[in-house]
Amino acid sequence: MIRYLSTRLWHSAITLVLASVVIFIGIRQLPGDPAIAMAGEEASPEQLEAIRSTLGLDQPLPVQYFSFIGRLLQGDLGKSTRTGTPVTDLLAGTLPVTLWLAAYAIVVAVVVGVLLGVVAERFRGRWPEWLSNGFALIGLSVPSFWLGLLAILYLAVNLGWFPASGYVDVGTNPVRGLYYLTLPAVILGTGLAAVILRQTRASMIETMSTDYVRTARAKGLGGGRILFRYGLRNSLIVVVTIVGLQLGGLISGAVVTERIFALPGFGKLTLDSVFTRDYPVIQAVVLVITVGYILINLAVDILYSVINPRIRVGSN
Repeated sequence: MIRYLSTRLWHSAITLVLASVVIFIGIRQLPGDPAIAMAGEEASPEQLEAIRSTLGLDQPLPVQYFSFIGRLLQGDLGKSTRTGTPVTDLLAGTLPVTLWLAAYAIVVAVVVGVLLGVVAERFRGRWPEWLSNGFALIGLSVPSFWLGLLAILYLAVNLGWFPASGYVDVGTNPVRGLYYLTLPAVILGTGLAAVILRQTRASMIETMSTDYVRTARAKGLGGGRILFRYGLRNSLIVVVTIVGLQLGGLISGAVVTERIFALPGFGKLTLDSVFTRDYPVIQAVVLVITVGYILINLAVDILYSVINPRIRVGSN
């Protein structure tokens, strides 16, 4: 197990270094000039040159990169060219909102998707499977922004079951905070739930037709025990894979969802920084998302080895 984890950590570290190089170079290829964004269009060439010198933009790219890495290791992500606020403060104020939203959406998607996937496999050819497949079709076909608008119109405005917008800090008031996040999380998690449902159903149908399941039935094991001990457990690898791969979809979907429900999260910060060409913030946002992807993939690899030890043994 230690060797397996060491290998995965080494691969993650190499990926992070390469990603930092790509992000650093890519940000500097974007159109526009940070100095002009800070000083304005009417600034003189001398003022622009002074700003570039202060930001280190007049240095060669390798020098700028290692300077960036040095500040990064010290926890310094720079300052916003638009407001002058440290980027770490902006991330600290917005990232928790998106993390709570994404975590809530994942819980909703996994619970609903796995439950309906089991129902669809258990009642094949009957009305519960048709209802589950109908939910999957809607979740995969209808855009999240349209579902969000419908949810606000009917569930928030007409029925008053949920707030139409706003945010309450979950850490300060968990009950009210989760209440405000329920509707956005359900909308954000609907598409992922549909994918999990379809894959869980397909995986369980395949598993339930294997020889060892037929042997378990021949030994007299109950249908429920076989379903959950053999069918569902072997389908969890598919669920873990989907959750890991769809994390990017949740983050990009959160941008739209946060706009619809007026949440002060990571998505709003991303859009604002792109529209105002706030390059330090864009660089930090992309870096944080990249680190998130790497950590999620590492966690998925570890969960693989826990769910199915043969993966861990086979990689040694």
